[in-house]
Amino acid sequence: MREPERRGPGLSWVPGSDAAAVVLDDEGVVIARSELAATLLECSPGQTCVPLLGLLPRAGTDAGPAGCLATIPGGDHAGQKAPLVCTIIRLAARTRADSDADAQWLVLATPAETVVVETADRDASRRRMGLSQAAAAGIGASLDVIDMADTLVNLLVPNFADLATVDIAEQVLVGDEPPHFDTSGNVRLRRIAAAQSPEISAEDLLAVGEALPPVSDSALMRPLMKGLPVLVPDVAVLRATLGLDPESLPLFIPNGAHSSVAVPLYARGLILGCVTVWRRRLPSAFGQEDATLLLDVASRAALGVDNARRFTKEHRSVVALQRSLLPRSALDSAAAETVGVYQPAGGGVGVGGDWFDVIPLPSLRVAFVVGDVVGRGLEATAAMARLRTAVQTLADLDLDPGELLTHLDDLVLGLSSEQMTGESRAEPAVLGATCLYAVYDPVTRRCVAATAGHPPPALLSPDGEPAFVGMTPGPPLGVGGMPFEVTEFEVKPGSMLAFFTDGLVDSRGGDIEEGMERLRGALAGANSSRSLGEISQNIFDSVLPQEPADDVALLLARTHALASDQVAEWELEPDLSLVAHARELVVDRLADWELDELGFVTELVVSELVTNAIRYAGGPVGLRLIRDRVLVCEVSDPSSTQPRLRRARETDEGGRGLFLVAQLTDRWGCRFTSRGKTIWTEPREL
Repeated sequence: MREPERRGPGLSWVPGSDAAAVVLDDEGVVIARSELAATLLECSPGQTCVPLLGLLPRAGTDAGPAGCLATIPGGDHAGQKAPLVCTIIRLAARTRADSDADAQWLVLATPAETVVVETADRDASRRRMGLSQAAAAGIGASLDVIDMADTLVNLLVPNFADLATVDIAEQVLVGDEPPHFDTSGNVRLRRIAAAQSPEISAEDLLAVGEALPPVSDSALMRPLMKGLPVLVPDVAVLRATLGLDPESLPLFIPNGAHSSVAVPLYARGLILGCVTVWRRRLPSAFGQEDATLLLDVASRAALGVDNARRFTKEHRSVVALQRSLLPRSALDSAAAETVGVYQPAGGGVGVGGDWFDVIPLPSLRVAFVVGDVVGRGLEATAAMARLRTAVQTLADLDLDPGELLTHLDDLVLGLSSEQMTGESRAEPAVLGATCLYAVYDPVTRRCVAATAGHPPPALLSPDGEPAFVGMTPGPPLGVGGMPFEVTEFEVKPGSMLAFFTDGLVDSRGGDIEEGMERLRGALAGANSSRSLGEISQNIFDSVLPQEPADDVALLLARTHALASDQVAEWELEPDLSLVAHARELVVDRLADWELDELGFVTELVVSELVTNAIRYAGGPVGLRLIRDRVLVCEVSDPSSTQPRLRRARETDEGGRGLFLVAQLTDRWGCRFTSRGKTIWTEPREL
């Protein structure tokens, strides 16, 4: 037989091995036939095949179809009529040189029911392949277990199943590794996702978020413990073998379902959860191919769930570390009442390096700090911890904000250079950071601040509208070679300062000015009758999206001010004869404050400090007492020489003043100002 010459459009169906073959001429006369054609078509060689005659092109035409499909009545081995699907293929064509030559046609006939079965098989195969490809593309894209489970059930319903559920071990949901289970009765799961088609009833089924009741161990469910699927072609078998009372069965088995497949989420020998599918509307019961496909999909999902579990554990650890490194969320001191809030980024981005701090300073002052380290994860948190520790150390030296940021900038430069040269591989690098450092004095009611590439704070006065403090921004930390300008501004009693990181105002991908306007609007309704906790929550709700793209630190401070009767200050000429007068002034004021029990110690401290100031620094000498929860005594002089504590020898005539001061007080220290230095002491708490 000549090789078929195929022309024109391609065939939409290729017959199987049970097709009957017949070769006809233009007149429909049988030239050759297969053995099966004799039964199906009742055509003999040399005779006209009447059933096929109408399918051939008319005699005398120059062209006919290259191939087509047609359905005709036929017969089977029992002599009964059955529809046949025929394919007609031209074997020889007329040419202009041989226009009288007869064309020959190959007709392939197959019972229609065979074609339907093959078509259904191919459709099912295509659906399974599509599901497998969709699972490979969609599962694992998220590091959130619940999002991944929602993606999985939506892939399975409605084309593969009428109902799909995902149940996860309780430990996995919090990032922990589940234990090794020996029997199915030991597994404790919680339903986290479900999807269903409208045709299936699942009102009584266990709801999403509920824990699955314990199920006794059974032979039917044991394959799950080995990572194998459990195929249930008949749900009646499942009802009989679960060992549950009739009242509990609706929690597990939906009404009207006829078949089911359960596949474990199995990874590294651990049962992380289970995927269960049910059919009711789809007529065919689940088969072994369906179970194998679901096992493949569940294997992908198990890897994704395990990765999400590990991410959840690391994320929780980093968040816990971050929060442990931050100060208490609410503090109340003589200078201010503060509330700080830290929120990690959403959408699986994780924890960053944002932080805030409230540092008590001598003389009842307080330092507000807010900063942001570049990066994500544990390294950013560790780098933030190093910077926070450095700021606390520098703050203890009582440096002004500009000088403190300069030292911090040098530190970041040193850490970055060590990392670049490979000299310090054990410590995380600080490759970039911003920071704002501000000091508020409740006595003077003024605040001094400097910024290293950080947004300025917002100030809300009791009788005014919120406004951002006008500051000259310095470069981010780690740039080097640039000064940090200090800004000083007045803060009225009862005012609120809002310090924040850029994630609060730049979280929606728009202009940062728009974000600052949103923050200004949120602060406009923050009156003094509302707590700082309520105000911070309102700011987050008003300014931040549901899943912020960056982590956020917010520090709110409502300032206090000391009354005039809580402060006493004098200025003395550099005359040693005035030391006795200074002692009298202090004793009289302590008597007015009813603090006579502190008179002796304070009188002795003032005598030593004023004497040293007059003798070694000249004048004028400032003397100030501040009364609050502690008594603060300050002596100021125009010298910039750092006082040094030393132990005097028995033969020394002097050098015991600071030693006595240190022994008589709880704390003492020195800070430098633009006019010299100030030595402060705190005899003891009141």
